This record gives sequence, C-alpha cells and structure tokens, in this order.
Amino acid sequence: MTTFRLDGEATTTRLGRVIAPLLAPGEAVLLDGPLGMGKSTLARGLIRALSGPDEDVPSPTFTLVQFYETDPPIAHFDLYRLERPEEAREIGLDEALDVGAVLIEWPVRLGDDLARVLGPDRLTISFSDAGRGRDATVSGVGAWALKIKRLVEGWND
Repeated sequence: MTTFRLDGEATTTRLGRVIAPLLAPGEAVLLDGPLGMGKSTLARGLIRALSGPDEDVPSPTFTLVQFYETDPPIAHFDLYRLERPEEAREIGLDEALDVGAVLIEWPVRLGDDLARVLGPDRLTISFSDAGRGRDATVSGVGAWALKIKRLVEGWND
C-alpha cells in the first residue's frame, strides 16, 4: 500500500493522469471513500488523460455508467444508488470488462462478490480526510500489485 497526499483538485486530477497509461483491458480501478472526497475528480483526470483534455466527463451518478471510446475503452460506473450487487451486471459491468477497463465509484455496493465479479487485476484507491487535504491510499492485486511501483515512479517524476 502507498498513500498519496492530495491537497486539492489539481493533485487529485494528476493522480488520475498518472494511473491512465498503466491501465489495461480487463482491469478495474475501485474508488472508495465518503461523498465529496474526489472520486469523480480522479476519474475525470484519468479519462481525460486517455481521451483529451476537452472530453466532457460528467459524473455517472444518475446514469449509473458512462462509456468512453479511449484506448483502452473505459466504462465509469457509479454504484451508489444500486440496491443489489446483481444490478451492476444488469447495467453492463461484465461487458465493459470484456472490452476494456472499468472505473467504479462505490465498489462496496458489489458486496462479497467483488473479486469474482471484477477478476484478478484491480487497483483500489481509498480516499480519506486528512485535515487540510485528502489521502489516497492505493493497493493493488493481480497485475496491479506490480504496477504500484510504476505508479509511484510516475507520481514522483
């Protein structure tokens, strides 16, 4: 695990940009933390790093999922309003992983099936309040266990 101090929107966006080139098809980035911690801001930074700075990247709070034709293709899910873990499949989670990568806000809504549903290659970013900023603690499994070192190197460049 590694923790990054995020002192505002710019550093949160930057973390998303550093993650973007490391993301591969079939992988998931899980964004966990309370409301207002920067999950959507990080996702926006990641998506714009792959699509261009002018890409419209709305929060999928009401649509539940937004799809982006990037390389790899990205599906950005906000599961906050889901009532049952099965609903994530109904809105296309499996298909999104088959063709690209996924960003998931509120992954806790997937319940105990999280590892089975998302497969072996996951990066988890847990946001927490750190007084005058936020901490983003990252941990990875599968391919992301090895990519964490590259993530830290990209952050320090």
